[in-house]
Amino acid sequence: MSAFPLQDKVILVTGGTGSFGKAFIRKALTEHRPRKVIVFSRDELKQWEMRQSDPVFDHANIRYFLGDVRDKERLERAFRDVDLVVHAAALKQVPAAEYNPTEFIKTNIHGAMNIVDAAIDRGVERVIALSTDKAANPINLYGATKLCSDKLFVAGNAYVGAKGLPKFSVVRYGNVLGSRGSIVPKWKEMVRAGAKELPVTDPRMTRFWITLEAAADFVIANFGRMLGGEIFVPKIPSMKVVDLVQAVAPGCGMTITGIRPGEKLHELMIGEDDGRHTAEFADYFAIAPQAVMNQSMASIERLLAIGGQRVADGYEYRSDNNPLWLSAEDLRRLTAHL
Repeated sequence: MSAFPLQDKVILVTGGTGSFGKAFIRKALTEHRPRKVIVFSRDELKQWEMRQSDPVFDHANIRYFLGDVRDKERLERAFRDVDLVVHAAALKQVPAAEYNPTEFIKTNIHGAMNIVDAAIDRGVERVIALSTDKAANPINLYGATKLCSDKLFVAGNAYVGAKGLPKFSVVRYGNVLGSRGSIVPKWKEMVRAGAKELPVTDPRMTRFWITLEAAADFVIANFGRMLGGEIFVPKIPSMKVVDLVQAVAPGCGMTITGIRPGEKLHELMIGEDDGRHTAEFADYFAIAPQAVMNQSMASIERLLAIGGQRVADGYEYRSDNNPLWLSAEDLRRLTAHL
């Protein structure tokens, strides 16, 4: 499918001051010439700091819009004349979710409901919501709220009427290299302070990993692919946490701290139940909705008709059964600038 043109589109990014938001906005402004990019977020200081950090973020076609996804009226004002929405706003810290569940529900679930409603009411063309590997068979509250969010965006396609717009789809990927709160900068700071050992929860642990640039490229590509209702999963490499330690501090020892509450030993992006309606493409998977609620939505049959292949019965896409792996040397090269 041909690339969807962002040129001359009005794009709004919720959570636009976050790590992904800045990477996406930079790429959109420098490579795709949109008519306008709207940074929607709730922190005025972060908006000011973003604008001061790089001339690209003070571009003539960028607008900064204060608001919270919990506030539907503010979203409806922000979505006026918007063509495309990237929903990246979320509360994300797993331990914080366990202690503050209602706050995560208000932002990650109620906020998703508000995005869907505002996009339909304002006639937005396409919406992509960012998800997480923790939403697949979730074992913590954060993952559970993101699973609910995914379901809301998929179901949003049922309420668009005869016009068939907006189209809503989801992008799910793993840990993002260099994102805010990443373990790598923390470990490097510990090494600079003289640490001889770095804390590791479990030496068997594996994780998916993607760069911010690759995540932004994947979202942009999916604006062109989306039929509506798919969960897109990129084929990305896995890494062993012990290899990451050697990449950050070769020869450094490890202190085994044990898996934290709500944490998995290996991450999952496609579970066995989702595998039954998943199509594989050259560099990504697309999970079709279990309930196809209108003819314009993606279905496994439509995904196969555009070139997808069914995955094998019982297939799961886990960080420990992934055919793509990053070595300690690969990780050292990727983390050198952090």
